[in-house]
Amino acid sequence: MQRDWITTAIDHRIVRGAIELEHTPAGLRPRRLPAWARAQSDSPHLAAVEAQPTGVRLEFRTSATSVELDILTTRLMYADARGPLPHGVYDILVDGALRAQATVAAGNVLVLDRKTGATELTLGQQETVRYNGLPGREKVVEIWLPHNESTELLALRTDAPTTPVHDDGRRVWMHHGSSISHGLDAYSPTGTWPAVAATTGGVGLINTSFGDNALLDPFTARTMRDVSADLISIKIGVNLVNRDLIRKRAFAPAVHGFLDTIRDGHPTAPLVVASPIHCPIHEDRPGPTVVVPGENRSWCVATGVAADAEKLTLGWIRNALENIVGDRAKSDPNIHYLDGRRLYGEDDYAILPLPDELRPSHASHRQIGRRFAAWAFSPGGAFSPVPDSEPAG
Repeated sequence: MQRDWITTAIDHRIVRGAIELEHTPAGLRPRRLPAWARAQSDSPHLAAVEAQPTGVRLEFRTSATSVELDILTTRLMYADARGPLPHGVYDILVDGALRAQATVAAGNVLVLDRKTGATELTLGQQETVRYNGLPGREKVVEIWLPHNESTELLALRTDAPTTPVHDDGRRVWMHHGSSISHGLDAYSPTGTWPAVAATTGGVGLINTSFGDNALLDPFTARTMRDVSADLISIKIGVNLVNRDLIRKRAFAPAVHGFLDTIRDGHPTAPLVVASPIHCPIHEDRPGPTVVVPGENRSWCVATGVAADAEKLTLGWIRNALENIVGDRAKSDPNIHYLDGRRLYGEDDYAILPLPDELRPSHASHRQIGRRFAAWAFSPGGAFSPVPDSEPAG
């Protein structure tokens, strides 16, 4: 059917959840760290996962019944994994309700060797995501980009005019965490636990979580310091164990420094510090974590020695974070501690085990998101509205 398409400029007026829009030869790539921060890391893995736009969406008002988005994707694959990772999913929401989902098969493929850092890029073709049969009334449309593959935005077309959604009165929640908060085992971008929690809590989401890279990097803290947000949370611990990155002596100063930097930009905003969810392999045994490829799936194994008193375990980290937050709360009434086992605990593992012994399943993501929302956004919760809450900034 012939349509009179209207092309809408893709820029910060309609892109939500991105820290920066990078100009590429093809179009625009949403980034979740600014260029200056990316320049301070030489990790190919961080560069790859940071470019995956978890939490990023296009948002606009329109009466269009058809929408097309031209894209160029880059799928991340690991050299030590068997079989391809699933294709990214594009969720479209109409007035907050999921309307349809789409995937594309073409695009670039980036193969990363996690042991050496070597990468190999195979170039692919651009594709078009299409949505038809949308209601013809005026509505808010959101297109959530895949949380697990990089997406370059080339063109947006609709069969009716669009306008940006300006201030809708929602508070903005910025969250930082590991691959669990990144959502890498969720099926679609609106199924990651932060997206579920944000939707349930009625807030806008900025997700600065990076798979395998929640490492208390100073540039991440400075990025969060400079981003306009009303509510802030960090979920810290599992990647420090996975990577066997630091020892107990360095942990508390690193956490304090990270929190101090965030507070430089958000001195009174509600700030939640969450500890790791239940993970049997690392509760009492340190890392590093090794990925063991199997015939149908891969799984993770803790290889550290439990008797090493200087290495981190999840149990030790929970106690340390609770003490850190308790000390800071004496002079900071807006900081809160959340034990991650309230989101996913030992009983949950018995019912919905971790598929690779490290990250929760899609079903668990929805449960974690609902539980976080109930804890944080309910009356009296850490993120419950108060009349004198800090404005975004």
